[in-house]
Amino acid sequence: MNQTNQIDALFNLIDDPDEEVYSTVSEKIIEFGNGIIPNLENLWENTLHEEVQERIEMLIHRLHFTDLKNDFTEWRDGAYHDLLFGALLVSKFQYPELHTTPVLQDIEKIRRNVWLELNNYLTPLEQANVLSSIIYNYYNLKGVEVNYINQDEFFLHKVLETKKGNAISNGIIYQVMCELLDINAKIINIPKQMVIAFYHSDFDPSTYIGNPQDKIHFYVDGINGQAYSHQDIENYFKKISVPPVASYYKPLSHKRIIQTLIEEVAKCFNLPSNEYKQKELLQLAELLD
Repeated sequence: MNQTNQIDALFNLIDDPDEEVYSTVSEKIIEFGNGIIPNLENLWENTLHEEVQERIEMLIHRLHFTDLKNDFTEWRDGAYHDLLFGALLVSKFQYPELHTTPVLQDIEKIRRNVWLELNNYLTPLEQANVLSSIIYNYYNLKGVEVNYINQDEFFLHKVLETKKGNAISNGIIYQVMCELLDINAKIINIPKQMVIAFYHSDFDPSTYIGNPQDKIHFYVDGINGQAYSHQDIENYFKKISVPPVASYYKPLSHKRIIQTLIEEVAKCFNLPSNEYKQKELLQLAELLD
C-alpha cells in the first residue's frame, strides 16, 4: 500500500512546471524499474495534456533503455556473442516490445530452404550461389543503399517483415545463415562496404598467422549476394586509394559488427527532437568496446 501511495504522489508531480522538481520526480520513478511501466501507460491514457504525455513517454523510454543497457552488458560479457540476438537487441532500442519468435521462425524457414539445396559435393562458390539464390531470389530480400532517413532498414525484424534491407542488415542475415549452415564465411573489414569473405574450410582466425587474404576463395556483397573475385576487391582498394593491408581481410567479431550496426543506426537520429536517442545509441556502442 505504501508503494502505491508513493507512486501516486510521484505521478501527481509529473506535471510540475519546475524542472528541478520534475527531474527529482523522474529519477524516483525510474528507480521503480520497468514494473512501473503499466502504471505509466495507464496514466498516459488518462492524461489530456500533451506536455504531460510527452514526459510520460520519455519516462517509459528511459525505463526501456535502462533494461536494454543491462541486456547489452550481459550480451557483451557472455561467453558467446550470438550475432542474431545482438542484432535483435539493436531493434529493441526502437521497438522495445519486439517479440523475437516470428523473427526466429523466418530465419529458420530461410535456413531450411538453403539446407535442402546444399550437399557435401558443392564447391564454396556453388554454396554461395545457393545461399544468394534462396535469400535474394526465392525469399525476395531486396538490397537498398544505406539511407539514414529510413531507420527500419537497419532493424532486422523490419527487414525480414518488409524484405528490404541495406548492406549491413542484409549482410548480417547472410552471415547468420552461413553460421547456421556451418559455412566458413564472415563479414570482413573492407572500408565502407559490407563484404562477406568465403574462407577455406580449415581457416581459423584465432590461430592463423599469415595474411587472411590467402585463405579466402572469393567474396560476396551483403546487399545483394553478388560474388566478387580477388581482383574486384583489389580494384576497389585502388579506386579508394587505400593500401589493402592484411587486417582488412580478417573476420569482424560479432561485437564489432553489432557496434557498427548501432553506430549506423545512431546516424538516423540527428534532428534536435531526437538527438537524445543518438546519444543513447552511442552509449550502447561504447558499452561494446
